[in-house]
Amino acid sequence: MQFGVVFPQTEIGDNPADIRDYAQTVEGLGFDYLLAYEHVIGANPDRPGGWAGRPYDHNSMFHEPFVLFGYLAALTERIRFMTGIVILPQRQTVLLAKQAAAVDVLSGGRLTLGVGVGWNEVEYTALNEDFHTRGRRQTEQVEVLRALWTQRLVNFQGKYHTIPDAGLWPLPVQQPIPIWFGGGSDAALRRMAQLGDGWMTNTGNLDQLTGELATLRGYISDAGRDPSTFGVEFRMSLRRDLAPEWPGMIERLAGLGVSHVSINTMNSGLEDVQAHLAAIERFADSVRG
Repeated sequence: MQFGVVFPQTEIGDNPADIRDYAQTVEGLGFDYLLAYEHVIGANPDRPGGWAGRPYDHNSMFHEPFVLFGYLAALTERIRFMTGIVILPQRQTVLLAKQAAAVDVLSGGRLTLGVGVGWNEVEYTALNEDFHTRGRRQTEQVEVLRALWTQRLVNFQGKYHTIPDAGLWPLPVQQPIPIWFGGGSDAALRRMAQLGDGWMTNTGNLDQLTGELATLRGYISDAGRDPSTFGVEFRMSLRRDLAPEWPGMIERLAGLGVSHVSINTMNSGLEDVQAHLAAIERFADSVRG
């Protein structure tokens, strides 16, 4: 099992030194990966139509993940970077392929691309993409990404993409970069079973996770693939999961075949970067003895 941390996007602030110290400390504590959420733009909660109950708005700080990881690649040596998730259908596919390849090259092959379809229609509108076709477009996007990452020249004609004998350079170190999927709907599980290298679940309940994993692994087998090679990432929450429960949860997750576990310290009342790091250190001490 590999252990990671969720980068506290909305709480870490905009001081580059704090971001550097956070990542280097996390790596020094022995964590295997750093996972970053993303949103490109935030909506005004007072906009026409309302925004009640949404987790993020225009006051929620988000560092752009590819720029963030490019910065951190130069400041770290070992830790992997995982997007959790990039909202793939609201981004231009070829540009995203280039950005991801650049991060992979500059980090020496340390990127895992987590993708999903998202929920924020306002963000799609601002980025001039169609919210209502996002699931269908995502399937073709994954095919385009893998072609661009593994071929010097690509000829592709699909429903949503046309690439007329062109390619990226340099190609990424990883051939191809691993693509993990977010989401938990039946359509998302079926899509990732066909196309993905892993699943980044938002499920917090282990009983629910047990059933979802059984469904997903059935779909993976139906696709002619080996479920044991399919990664699963579970996020524990400092706010939700009490510290005395951590070792038992880790043991149960291992029994379920979960390959990656991260700790999310956001929205837990922590006052500064040092408080986030102290909580992460307690987690590391608890689960690794």
